[in-house]
Amino acid sequence: MLKIGYDAKRYYHNRTGLGNYSRTLINDVKSLCPDIDAALYDSPALERTFRLGRKAAADGCRLFHGLSNELPRDIVKAGIPSIVTIHDVAWRTFPDMYSVFDRKIYDIKYGWSARNATRVVCISESTKRDVMRFYDVPEERITVIYQPVQRLFYTPITAEEAEKTCDRVLPYTCERDIILTVGSINSRKNLLGMVRALEGLAPKERPLFVVVGNGRGYRDKVEQYIDAHGLRSCIRIESNIHDAQTLQALYKRAKCLMYPSFYEGFGLPVVEASLQKCPVITSNVSSLPEAAGPASIQVDPTAVSQMTNALRRLLSSPEECDRRGEEAYRYCTERFAPETLTRRMLDLYDSLISE
Repeated sequence: MLKIGYDAKRYYHNRTGLGNYSRTLINDVKSLCPDIDAALYDSPALERTFRLGRKAAADGCRLFHGLSNELPRDIVKAGIPSIVTIHDVAWRTFPDMYSVFDRKIYDIKYGWSARNATRVVCISESTKRDVMRFYDVPEERITVIYQPVQRLFYTPITAEEAEKTCDRVLPYTCERDIILTVGSINSRKNLLGMVRALEGLAPKERPLFVVVGNGRGYRDKVEQYIDAHGLRSCIRIESNIHDAQTLQALYKRAKCLMYPSFYEGFGLPVVEASLQKCPVITSNVSSLPEAAGPASIQVDPTAVSQMTNALRRLLSSPEECDRRGEEAYRYCTERFAPETLTRRMLDLYDSLISE
């Protein structure tokens, strides 16, 4: 058995982004290579920061993988190779979302990890460029391995199954077209821009806009705009949808996914939606063109009129929706095939252990 240590804090305690990455990667690695013994460390903060590297080495781990931007500070002296996955550097590219204290802490912890890891894994070419730019990590020490998608999203469901689930989650909406967005409600995700784009449609053209996510101050700002502009009847914010099955049904049911974020390390929802043949409207910046592919409609996230026009095109043309959905599905099943991504990670593990 080959023993590999993982920082599993997010694996156990985060139900969304970084937690999903950790669980999906580890499950795929164990499924494809049963000879790997995955040591999942859910250590107290001080041990996680200062002693986990030597503990993993003492436990017989041949390699340590920090799954969420960070490595323990003693990893260099632990005597085993290390990988850190860097998901994004949003505290640098979108600093208004973070306090000065948080930005400094992230720079110290994550910058140190990127500079001291044996190899950095970035989840997109865009993130790779950011890590090179902000932390002076040489290109030869970075490997791009796209973020894996939960296997469930690769298992198709029928329109009838999706309709049944959506009728349960969104009662009394079965006769309405739905557009969807998924993700935390914060300024980086650009929900206010999406709401304004919906407002640009004539009232009779407006579908039901379903927002799956939650937030605090920025959500309050968006809610105030919705009420002030009389848009409450065509927008629903759903903060209690956490299971992938329901999310898959919503992607299948939706006319399109809107995801015009200002910055993403990868943009997982655009791949999840594409795997359900749901057309995507997204941004032409950061990693989103990589994740969404050429079948998506890519807009300037600051240009509300572009978003409105994209919505109008898709809502008025079932043929275009079908074509873009089919092309997006082909792009994502080829580019983000789970076994291919897992094999790349296993190959990286082997190369570092063999050095």
